[in-house]
Amino acid sequence: MLDKSSKIYVAGHRGLVGSAIWKSLLAKGYTNLVGRTHSELDLTDQMAVRHFFDEEKPDAVVLAAAFVGGIMANSLYRADFIMMNMKIQCNVISEAYAHGVKKLLFLGSTCIYPKNAPQPMSEDALLTSPLEYTNEEYAIAKIAGLKMCESYNLQYGTDYIAVMPTNLYGPNDNFHLENSHVLPAMMRKIYLAKLLNDHHWNAVRADLKKRPVQFKKNGTVQIVDDCAEQEDIVAALAHYGIYTNKVELWGTGTPLREFLWSEDMADACVYLLLNVSFSDIIGIEKYSSVFYGTSVDGDVNRNSSEGRGGAIPSLGEIRNCHINIGTGKELTIRALSQLVAKTVGFEGQIVFDKTKPDGTPRKTINVDKLHRLGWTHTVEIEEGVERLFKWYQQSIT
Repeated sequence: MLDKSSKIYVAGHRGLVGSAIWKSLLAKGYTNLVGRTHSELDLTDQMAVRHFFDEEKPDAVVLAAAFVGGIMANSLYRADFIMMNMKIQCNVISEAYAHGVKKLLFLGSTCIYPKNAPQPMSEDALLTSPLEYTNEEYAIAKIAGLKMCESYNLQYGTDYIAVMPTNLYGPNDNFHLENSHVLPAMMRKIYLAKLLNDHHWNAVRADLKKRPVQFKKNGTVQIVDDCAEQEDIVAALAHYGIYTNKVELWGTGTPLREFLWSEDMADACVYLLLNVSFSDIIGIEKYSSVFYGTSVDGDVNRNSSEGRGGAIPSLGEIRNCHINIGTGKELTIRALSQLVAKTVGFEGQIVFDKTKPDGTPRKTINVDKLHRLGWTHTVEIEEGVERLFKWYQQSIT
């Protein structure tokens, strides 16, 4: 297990999940943390990643870095979603093994499960039927990542854990109107519609100063920020379905979704990183001794061929070793929009554009394995939405 002096590399430490994990580790006394921004270390560059591991030699790795986005981004950048994520995962996981990293935590997503998987989705639903088309590339990349962790454990006796979080939201979320996930994009749209209705132009401009948007005018893509003409701001926001006292959202509003506060997610990740091993997950206490074997002088044999591919008879087939992380609770997108509107104080119209895709009709996970391992969530959606809105307001002041 890791002690307080262990060096822990958090890949993606500035993002929604990574920043929350960093904060949680610090709070628990793990201060020997290493992080790199994308400009400092491009995780898709194999040689750069190798040099980083040569230099830093971390004891543990949290792989929270990923190329992510919502339905629109997944549809527009399909090649990027599979290639970028595969490069990141292959580079970090292979170098972690090559440099003797003791513990690795890989973060995936519940989009790995089939579109029509039985609800709530258990870990055993993986690869049982086709995926949702709109995020197929991202899902395939994440499935490959969890299988890498599983396969390294079985072939080399490593201790890599893969976790699949449900929809996350919280501090440092991405509020881009096109490339973010449903909750932050919805909150920003509803908030801007309220500001337009209230003629609170200083607040609208403050929002756009912090997070400019793109808008095509006369065939040319322009950046619309706080310095833009008022008519251009109105036109740009209308492009994203934001009007005076009205918001247009994608789909029918009927899909059911589960949401987890990012700091709860971080707490779960740190708990699993510090307290749970691969042997705990597969329920075989002496997994390591069965795999490794020992030599006459008692030394562990890391190159033992026993069990490669999970072929040790006493272990049987080992698969689906990842862990779902969520609340096990769900609500419709329409209900979520009403909760956000109430929190923001928006009393205008919320209209759903049924010509746009819904994505997976229902996506709630079974968290029995997580509960058995000793962790449950603490922040309910009502409290979380309120916290997120306060954070967002503070981020633009």
